[in-house]
Amino acid sequence: MYKTHIFPFFMDLGMRGRLFSRYRRTVLRGLQGDVLEIGAGTGLNFPHYPSQVQEIHTIEPNPGMGSRAEKRAEKAGIRLHQHVLSAETLPFTDARFDAVVSTWTLCSIPDVQRALAEVHRVLRPGGRFTYVEHGLAPDENVRRWQHRLNPLQNVIADGCNLNRDIHSLIEQAGLVHVQEDAHYVEHAPKTVGYFYIGIAEKQG
Repeated sequence: MYKTHIFPFFMDLGMRGRLFSRYRRTVLRGLQGDVLEIGAGTGLNFPHYPSQVQEIHTIEPNPGMGSRAEKRAEKAGIRLHQHVLSAETLPFTDARFDAVVSTWTLCSIPDVQRALAEVHRVLRPGGRFTYVEHGLAPDENVRRWQHRLNPLQNVIADGCNLNRDIHSLIEQAGLVHVQEDAHYVEHAPKTVGYFYIGIAEKQG
């Protein structure tokens, strides 16, 4: 009940704000071609996709998110293909997509290294992984609190982790950073407010 009904409602409510919308527009700008979004949730990204993206495949393990996502895709004029599963095993052929999108998703995938290996596999040579994620902060005192609070965060936020080193995880998957920024977000607790925003590329 909590996972499929209560959590989707509160996640949708909490991730709608102007701050999140600004980051969504930043990472989705300029996308085109065949696009896969992992951890699509309730479809909050859909209104921010550029007009040239008219069809998207999505991966989302929580079936409670789907109905909201469908409504947002219809309103945005996007043909949506939803796949209710986790990102560790993607049901697509090698080199299938021009771009893969992840927004506040890598924190909650159980085997995130395997999922990123799958992202690398389904990207075409020269394809881009574009993302905004929260994760491990650079300051030792903040990191200590992230490690302490992580078990509680796992429970209340459906498997979300506070302490993943997003930059290193992406590079370990064989993706090469083209662009990246990382900083604390204003007016947010530092334990959840260190954001990684960037583009990484699959080399040809």
